[in-house]
Amino acid sequence: MNLIIDIGTSFTKIAVFHNQEILFKKVLPDISSEHLSSLTHDFPHLRHAILSNVRKKVPALLKLLKKKFNYFIELTPETPIPLKNLYQSQATLGLDRLAAAVGANNIFPGSNVLVIDTGSAITIDFVNDNNEYTGGNISPGMLMRFKALNEYTANLPLEKPQEEFNLLGSSTSHAITHGVQNGIIFELQGYIDYLTCQKKNLKIILTGGDADFFAGKLKNSIFVDSNLTLKGLNKILEYNIEKD
Repeated sequence: MNLIIDIGTSFTKIAVFHNQEILFKKVLPDISSEHLSSLTHDFPHLRHAILSNVRKKVPALLKLLKKKFNYFIELTPETPIPLKNLYQSQATLGLDRLAAAVGANNIFPGSNVLVIDTGSAITIDFVNDNNEYTGGNISPGMLMRFKALNEYTANLPLEKPQEEFNLLGSSTSHAITHGVQNGIIFELQGYIDYLTCQKKNLKIILTGGDADFFAGKLKNSIFVDSNLTLKGLNKILEYNIEKD
């Protein structure tokens, strides 16, 4: 069994995998020694662990993980992964983006795959049919756009996402809501349409906190997987265990 720990910007996700199946998953503000003790008690066959951390390093956590598990790796830009990474500045590539690319490639090996992560930031990443990660783009996420309009202007209010919205707003409140949400839809649809024309048999995976919100609002057939990054981390862990 494998323990997957994904420490993101806002939350920490932990999951227990047996082969490719998720047996347990929890989202926490952070992870403590008590959480690890509880997990190893509930899942006594846990032997392997991987940590992905985009925050400041916690030496005590690393020490504890190395002590508790027979095999432990901390994901870094130097960690071997089961696809070729063509990103030019690998040291600055977000570990979550890399893990999601691996997860996408594991789901659709040998395919052109567009990965759209609609989280705090929106990331667009592409894996080609030669199993190569070629890179992607980053833009502000939905809540970040609402906050930016409020904080960087004198009079615009802070709005929230709305399930029901039109193309054009008939009030300032609606203009903000419709503008932000339609702007993201047009942005994502633009990437999808362009790459669908350029790449044969394109697969599209949508993940991240706002994935369900946008999934039904895009035209194409889209595979939604909220656990894509966790699955990618599990694949990276398994790949390194096999190499060793």
